This record gives sequence, structure tokens and C-alpha cells, in this order.
Amino acid sequence: MARVAVQLTNFTGGELSPRLDGRNDLAKYSSGCKTVQNMVIYPHGSAARRPGTTFAAEVKTSANKTRLIPFEFSTTQTYMMEFGNQYIRFYKDSGAILETEKNITNITTANPGVVTSASHGYSNGDTVVITNVVGMTQVNNKRFKVANVATNTFELQNIDGVNVNTSSHTAYVSGGKVARVYEISSPYLTANLFQLKFAQSADVMYITHPSHAVRKLSRTGHTSWTLTEVEFENGPYLDDNTSAVTLSTSAHTVGSGRTLTASAATFVSTDVGRLVRFRSGYGEITAFTSTTSVTWTIEKDTGSASSSTDWALGAFSETTGHPSCVTFFEQRLVFAGTTNQPQTLYFSKSGDYENMNENRGGTIVDDDAIIYTIASNQVNAIRFLSATRTLIVGTVGGEFSVSGGGTDDPVTPTNILIKKQSNHGCANVDAIPVGNATLFLQRAKRKIRELAYNFDVDGYIAPDMTILAEHITNTGVNEMSYQQEPNQIIWAVREDGVLIGLTYQREQQVVAWHRHIFGGSFSTGSAVCETVATIPTDSNEYQTWVIIKRTINGVTRRYVEYLNNFSFTNTDNTTFNFLDSQLSYSGSATTTITGLDHLEGQSVGVLVNGSTHPDRTVSSGSITLARSGTNVKVGLNYTSLLQTMRLDAGSQDGTSQGKTKRIFDISIRLFESVGVEVGPDLSNMESIPFRSSAAAMDTAIPVFTGDKETEFRGNYETDGHIFVRQTQPLPLTVLSLYPRLVTNDG
Repeated sequence: MARVAVQLTNFTGGELSPRLDGRNDLAKYSSGCKTVQNMVIYPHGSAARRPGTTFAAEVKTSANKTRLIPFEFSTTQTYMMEFGNQYIRFYKDSGAILETEKNITNITTANPGVVTSASHGYSNGDTVVITNVVGMTQVNNKRFKVANVATNTFELQNIDGVNVNTSSHTAYVSGGKVARVYEISSPYLTANLFQLKFAQSADVMYITHPSHAVRKLSRTGHTSWTLTEVEFENGPYLDDNTSAVTLSTSAHTVGSGRTLTASAATFVSTDVGRLVRFRSGYGEITAFTSTTSVTWTIEKDTGSASSSTDWALGAFSETTGHPSCVTFFEQRLVFAGTTNQPQTLYFSKSGDYENMNENRGGTIVDDDAIIYTIASNQVNAIRFLSATRTLIVGTVGGEFSVSGGGTDDPVTPTNILIKKQSNHGCANVDAIPVGNATLFLQRAKRKIRELAYNFDVDGYIAPDMTILAEHITNTGVNEMSYQQEPNQIIWAVREDGVLIGLTYQREQQVVAWHRHIFGGSFSTGSAVCETVATIPTDSNEYQTWVIIKRTINGVTRRYVEYLNNFSFTNTDNTTFNFLDSQLSYSGSATTTITGLDHLEGQSVGVLVNGSTHPDRTVSSGSITLARSGTNVKVGLNYTSLLQTMRLDAGSQDGTSQGKTKRIFDISIRLFESVGVEVGPDLSNMESIPFRSSAAAMDTAIPVFTGDKETEFRGNYETDGHIFVRQTQPLPLTVLSLYPRLVTNDG
């Protein structure tokens, strides 16, 4: 028998497809894994336990699917937005934005409890947060719905609209503040949310949906946001009229209430809001009378009111559909993909984002607006726009690049050049620009491709990023987001509610997939991740947010949460964050932790002063500890698991694949870790000790960096898998594995 020591020095291959179990000839085989669950692959090669999530808030209506969209005003002012059914809420600095606080002067002990707050200004159904009440502390730091409002009072309901009975609460003594959760209304229904596309410039975000007029979201302060319909200037329009139908207007000067008359059936009721170019002017239809008559507001003098065939109807309307995509490119705002013109792009005037004047009939100049339809022998509906070194246009039938002809030439109405680069086709999901590449989801939503310029072919190529891990996306992907710092990870939400990550550093040939299943459960399965979005929190760090659907105390709940910082540079055990939907307590020593209403009825993991604590079940929003603590973390447990591919070493006559072998000992090299289990399968795991006999039992175990050696519980077998597991709310970073084994060559 051959006796050998093996080195597994990095995991940059990520989780590999089961179809590659026999491909030990691949270079990625030795650095790949069979399972990477709740572990993040670092570009350096290590595999680290995914940090937990911190609970931010429950969405407004947990019965409805909700989406997160980032808003980046500056490097220091970034927001996460909760888009729900006809509303938008906002988060900043890891918490929900609230309106100005109002003083509370009394809360009754009654069913329901009644709050007194002079001239509060709230309306029935508003969501408020109460803080700093003395006496009736049971209401502090909780969200309530406002009901039965009067000028100076309102009743309390819980988030589900059930009256809050305060009869058994401690009597109110004094103080307290109440603040309304800030939100604005929107026209977008639940069914619209995941078709929204957006592009942002400074404090304005343009939002598109094929069933809604283009809108812009503007910010002037933390609690000052407006969502308004964009009023485009002089366009864009469909092709000029070539028929004998004429239009005439009751007056040609600028003003409202004008009548626009057609010589034959031209208008439909859904034309309200549509632009019309007539002669040298234009206006907007404000009311429908008949197929030959509408009321319109003239925005630019038409020069004459008499009949003329010189007219064109607007390209954006309820009749034709509105743009489905938007981006900024070379100082132009670019839209694309209306229902009636799915292959057409609309460029604004240069430097004037809402001016769509093509200067029809005049002398064309370089900064004029542009309309361009992709010529194709099939319907290539545009699905995304991505501005990189050129403008990338993704359609259902292929990918195109838009340029000004030369490499450095700006796009103008006279030199615009659109070339097809590949024929893969795209899903209706926004692409992600990463460096000089654009990562997009293929039409069937199971492949993520990397579209990048290749000098060898003098064009763009789009290799499949899932070729070695096709199983990772086989249920379909619904959304993608990019976390640039610290580890360059592409996050994607799968159809089945699993969050998948791709550690992506192309220059180092790191393309490593990993899967993440959040703590808790939904119905009879795992918790469901429904959306992901990332924002920079400062110049050095990015923060990834998710909405997780769980069954909590028998009811469906959707929680807004964010992943805690990846960088683990502080060895203070009280900074550990390895629980999901976690909340933290810091203060005087206590054995009672309250404020856990969002985890009611759940078995939760607990970390007290950096040490593990037996699990507890949340009852009436609180838990009781077995020992007091000043720094306590409470949340849902999750398991981090790493499983290697079959070992391919130790044979004297060729490969060891398929030969009987036994791992009898293993060294695991760790970085700033506490606690780990190693074994041949999940039923035979060896827990490696970290606490020395000299250490005090009432203190936290310090993080360990170095090698841990342990016996391996394996028997003789042909596979030779190694499992590494962490179930405690503690850090684990695996740098490398060094198993020792014997292989039977007979």
C-alpha cells in the first residue's frame, strides 16, 4: 500500500458540477469542491464561513413579494430602497429612514392601547416606531400600525392590523417618541417590480417598465423624495406620417385645452399622455373624445392651425408601450424596447437627458437625439442596456455593440454603428458591468455569460461562466447584483430561493461558485431569498442586502436584512456576526434579551460575550439566558459546509481514482477561526478542540491561526471525500487541507 500526504492548497475552483466528478484531468479539479454551502471563496484561495445577516425591518406587507433597489447619491450617501406594491421605503446606514419624531405624553393600558401625541399628523394605516418610553417599555423599539386616529391620539395595532392589548403592560410613566416610517407612493404593482430597470445620475434615478410611463425618482434629503413622470421634450416619435390623413388644431399657439382633429380614425383612448408632433411644433394629448378628436396641450407653437399631413405620433404611450430598458451612455440617456418597437433604441440629445428632439426636417447636428432600430430577420426584443467601452445591447436573439464607428469616436446621428457580437440571447434581467466586461443572463436563465472584448478576434466573446457548475443555476436565476469590495462577488437569486455567489476575479483566473441557504425555514423547506442588491457604504466597503421569506410562528414573514462585513480583522469575539436575522445587545449585564418579536417561536442561536450559549426559543419577543452577558448576539443558526472532490493522490501506478484508500489523519490550516468539524461524511465528524486546559472556562476562546491536526474517522473506500463543517455562530476560514492516507494499488 502506498502511504502519502496530500496538499489541497486552495478552493478557487468553487463548487463544481456533479458531471465533473470523473474529470480529474481538469486543472480546476484539484481546487474545486463538491459542496460549498454558506462558505465564501476568497480570491486568495481560502474558504470562509459566510457572515450572518442583521435584521433591518419587516417589509410593509409580508404577504407580497418585494424588491430591493440601490440608490447611490455619493460615496457617503447611499440608500437601499424597498419597492413594494405601490410604495417605496428607504434605508440608510443599515436602518430604515423615519420621519421627524413626535413626543408621546401617554399610552393607556387598554385593548387597544391608545397613544397621546399632540398634533401627530398620522393617518390610519401608517407604520410608526415607538422609542424611549419610561414605564411601558414593552412598546419600545417596535413597529405598530396607526388606527382610529384623532387629532392628538391614535390606537395601536400590530403589523398585521390586529389591535395591541396593553392591559397587561407596565403602566406608562413618562417620555417616549414616535416616528412614522418614511415612504412614498408609486404606480408599480407587485407584478411589475422585477421588470423594473433603472439608471442613476447623481440624485436622480430614471425607472422604466413597459406598462408604465418613464419616471424619475429624485432625492433632495433623507426624507424628501419624489417620483414623477418624465415630461420628454419634443419626442421621441414614430416615423413621420406618410398617409393622406391630415391633422388640424383649434389653435396653434402654446396653451392647454386645444382640440386636435384628424381627417380619419387616428386616435385611441390609450393615447392620453402621448406626444404629437404637428408641423413645426408639438404637444401632449390630455383627453380622448373620439378616434378623430382629442384635446391636447401645445408645448411648442405649431406655426399654423390648418390641416396638414406633416405629423407624427409619440413613440412612448399606453398604446405603443413604454421603454423597458434605460442607461446612460456618452452624456445621453438611452431608452429601448417598447412593446410596439422592441428592437428600437432612443438616444436623448447630448447633455440634455429629457430632450428627445431629432431635429426632423432641419440640419442634423452631432448632439441631436437619435432613434435607431436594429435590423434583423427575427424579432430581437431588447432586454438590457449596459454602458462599457461601447454600449452593449442585449436582445432575446443576440448581443450587439453600439459605437461611433471608430474606437474613440462619440456616437452621433450620422455615424452610429451597431454590430452583432454573439447569438446567445438574453433573459429579461438587467446585466452587470464588471470592469471591461458585461455579465448577463442567457435567455433560458440558466447560464451567466461574460461578454468582453477580445483583441484576438477583434470583437466580443461571451464564454459561459457556469460551464463547470451548470447545476448551480439549473433552477433559473431571477436577479443579479455585484459586490465590488472586498472580494468581487456576483450575487444571484435562484428561482428556488437559494442565494448563489460567484467570486469573480478574471485577471487571477478565479471563477468560484458558492451557495447560501439562510437560517430559518419557509413552509416545509428552507428560508427563501427573493431579492438581492448591493450598495457602497463608504469608499472601502460594499454592503449586500436581501429580503428573506420565512415562516415565523406559523405566519409568512418577509424580512429586509443585510450581510455583515466580510472582512474579519478584529479579533474581539464580541464582534462575531454568524447568525441570520440577527439582533445585538450591548449594555449592562443581563440575562433577559428582549426585542426579538421578529423571531417569535423560533429556536435561536446565542452568542454571549463572544462565547457560544445553548439555543433558546423566543417567547413574547424575549429569551432568558443561562448566564448574564454584556454583549449578546441572537439569531437563526445556519450550517457552513465544505466538501472536497475525490482525492487523486497516493497511487504508485497511475491514478488513485477508483482505488481503495483510507484517510487516517488530517491537518487543517486555519485563519482566525474558532471551532471546526472534519470527517469523511456528515455522520462521522470529528470536532477539533480549541480551548486549552489552561484557559478560563468563563471566557471566550480566542481566534486561532495555524494548523490543527486530528484523527480522521474514515474507513477504506474508493471516494476519499473530506467534509469540513461549522455549525456554531463562530468564524471559520480554511486555508488548506493536508490529509494523510494509504492507497491500495492491488
